[in-house]
Amino acid sequence: MAKVFIDGSAGTTGLRIYERLQARGDIELLILPEEKRKDPAARKEMLNMADIAFLCLPDAAAMEAVSMVENEHTVIIDTSTAHRTAENWVYGMPELVGKDAVKKAKRIANPGCHASGFVALVAPLVKNGLIAKDAQLSCVSLTGYSGGGKQMIAQYEAEERDPLLSAPRMYGLTQQHKHLKEMAKLCGLDNPPVFCPIVGDFYSGMEVTVTLNKEDVQGTMDDIKNVYRKAYPDRLIYFAEAADEGGFLSALALSGRDDMEITVHGNEERMLLTARFDNLGKGASGAAVQNMNIVLGVCETTGLVTGGK
Repeated sequence: MAKVFIDGSAGTTGLRIYERLQARGDIELLILPEEKRKDPAARKEMLNMADIAFLCLPDAAAMEAVSMVENEHTVIIDTSTAHRTAENWVYGMPELVGKDAVKKAKRIANPGCHASGFVALVAPLVKNGLIAKDAQLSCVSLTGYSGGGKQMIAQYEAEERDPLLSAPRMYGLTQQHKHLKEMAKLCGLDNPPVFCPIVGDFYSGMEVTVTLNKEDVQGTMDDIKNVYRKAYPDRLIYFAEAADEGGFLSALALSGRDDMEITVHGNEERMLLTARFDNLGKGASGAAVQNMNIVLGVCETTGLVTGGK
């Protein structure tokens, strides 16, 4: 039975991973007592005992945790930003890099939430020549407030909160968002997109949209749809022929789930490519558990909540 340790289990991502794993009979969860949760020696012991260790930590703490691993058998799945573009780390999107690459890896960098949607939309189009590597793209991403962690959750759920929280809020205004490097590299783009993330007054859910003009595409809408059909035959990312909710698309549609829905709307002149998923699901914890399942050689949807094909 595989031994699994969650370093940072008190955080939002760590708690969601724990929820996905606690009822499983095929793994043994290694749990640190609360009083030793931040004890370096205790953490080091658990990391080296584990067959698989999830790092749900800030970047600096994640790098420190990796340095504590002294054996060759522990597989690290890091949910932080620290290693997503690092050499000798496998990017934890099996739909992009292949399940074999994830299965063989000892160091897996879990994708970022916003980046998951952008990469899923853009990478296959660049690979198939429908979008040029030097394209200047734009992306808008609407997310629930749980993506901001415990502090933001507390702000939104406080009884006497700032009234400005009742409307969507743009952020990443300097165009220096931490996901940009990841988005460009994993898609094979020369330039990061103009990126507009927006947090809304809802707990979880995400809607990432890439806009394309006719001049941006070396093909048609049908060509784009055909690429998605071939790229995503599985349940955890799937292409939906139609997802129009009376002329609307809600970012809440896949809240609480661990899959991702890809859609294409618009016309031949102006196109909307949209990925909808849960920022804590396929955008974080669900993706991490999917990667663990692949490493263990079990069905990748084991313990996950899906509603796709």
